[in-house]
Amino acid sequence: MSSAATTAAPANDVLGYGFAIAGSVLFATKGIFIKLAYGYGVSTEILLALRMLVALPVYLLILVTLLRRNPELRARLTLSILLPSMLVGILGYYISSYLDFAALNYITAQYGRLVLFTYPFFVVLFGALFFGQRFDWRMLPGMFIAYLGLMLIFGWSLAETPDGLMLGTALVLTAAVTFAFYQLLAKRQIGRLGSGFFTCIAMSTAAVCALAHAGLSGGVAAFEALDPMVWVLGLGLGIFATVLPSFFMNAAIDRVGPRANSATAALGPVVTTIFAALLLSEPFTLYHAAGTALVILGSTLFGRAERQARHRKS
Repeated sequence: MSSAATTAAPANDVLGYGFAIAGSVLFATKGIFIKLAYGYGVSTEILLALRMLVALPVYLLILVTLLRRNPELRARLTLSILLPSMLVGILGYYISSYLDFAALNYITAQYGRLVLFTYPFFVVLFGALFFGQRFDWRMLPGMFIAYLGLMLIFGWSLAETPDGLMLGTALVLTAAVTFAFYQLLAKRQIGRLGSGFFTCIAMSTAAVCALAHAGLSGGVAAFEALDPMVWVLGLGLGIFATVLPSFFMNAAIDRVGPRANSATAALGPVVTTIFAALLLSEPFTLYHAAGTALVILGSTLFGRAERQARHRKS
C-alpha cells in the first residue's frame, strides 16, 4: 500500500480506481454475511464484535510489521497524529458499522446496501459545506435520479413489508452520513501516516470499541453459546468483508481522493442484490429492478460528473 497521499492524483488513475472497485465489491458482501448470521439468532453487538475479533489479529500483525520495517514511522507517532486517526477509525468502522449492522435487523440486505450507497452524495455535500471543496451543480441530476430509485423501492416496501422500515432506513441513512464524514476526515490522516498504517490504527481502535461493547452486552458467555456456523460466517465477514476491502478502500482514497473513490462504488448494490436474491431469497420485483437501475444510473451520472469536475480542477 502507498505510504503517502497524492496531492493531485490524476483523474484516470487506473490502479486507484481498481482499488476502489475491489473494495466496493467486497464490502457489498457484508450484508449477506450479516443476514445469514442473524438467522442463527445472534445479536448485533455480538456479531459486530465477532467480525472485529476475526479481523483484529490481522491488523495488529500488519501494524507490528510496518513499525519494524519503518523506523521513521515510529518517530512520527505523536499523540497529535495518533489520536485523530483513532477517533476517525471509531467513527467509520465502529459507529457507522454498528448503525449499518443494526439496520439489517429491520430491512433487506439489498435495500440497506442501496441506501448506504448514497454516502458518495454526502461526501460531496459535506466536502463543499465543511471542507472547502468545490461543489459542481452538474452532479445534482445523478443524485436526484438515484434518490428517485430509492423512493421507488421504499414505496414498495412500505406497502408490502412496513414493519421496521422507517427505523431501518433511518439507521442505515445515518450510517451513510457518518461514513461520508469518515471518508473526508480519513484523507488527511492517510496523508500523514500512509494508507496501510492508518488502516491498522483505525480498524484496531474500532475493534477494541466493538469488543468492549459486546463485553458489556453479553460477555464471554455470549460467544461460547454461538452456533459453529456463526463462527464460519464471522470469519468470512471479518476477512472478505472487512480486512481486504478496508485496505483497498483506503489505498483508493490515498490515490484518487475520497470523492473519486466513493463515485466508483456502483458495483456494490449489484453484487448485494444478486447474492440477496440467490442466498437470502429476498424479493426482487419489477419495482426493485427499476429502483436499482435508477440508483445505478444516477450514481453513474454522478460519478461521471465528479470525475469531470476533478479533471477540470487538475
